Amino acid sequence: MEAGLAFYRDVIGFELDWRSDIPSDNDKAGAAVGLPGFEARMAMLKGPNISLELWQYSRPEPRDRRSNPADLGYPHMALAVEDIEAEHARLSEAGMTFVGPPVDFGQQKAIYGRDPFGNVIELLEEV
Repeated sequence: MEAGLAFYRDVIGFELDWRSDIPSDNDKAGAAVGLPGFEARMAMLKGPNISLELWQYSRPEPRDRRSNPADLGYPHMALAVEDIEAEHARLSEAGMTFVGPPVDFGQQKAIYGRDPFGNVIELLEEV
């Protein structure tokens, strides 16, 4: 959780709104998530026109479910940036890995990368 906060708050620029530890006896949380008896830590982050939840489950034991863009249900988010080359360099230094350099499509530039936890983030610049 602390590494996630450090990345999304300190590197990406989200602000921490609130955080919580969720014990296994929180029946309402279990009903809302569909995992009765789960235990987790969560943090709600805010950015311009977006909220981002970070979750760290301790029960049930998490599985590594990283996927690729061709998989059904593939999740990713796109972040609008003003200078994609500078953000590509800055985020690479901060621990993101990218599939390559930004690609120029004429009206847009874009590139996919993974945060330090394997989540896919697309950088997108309108040119």
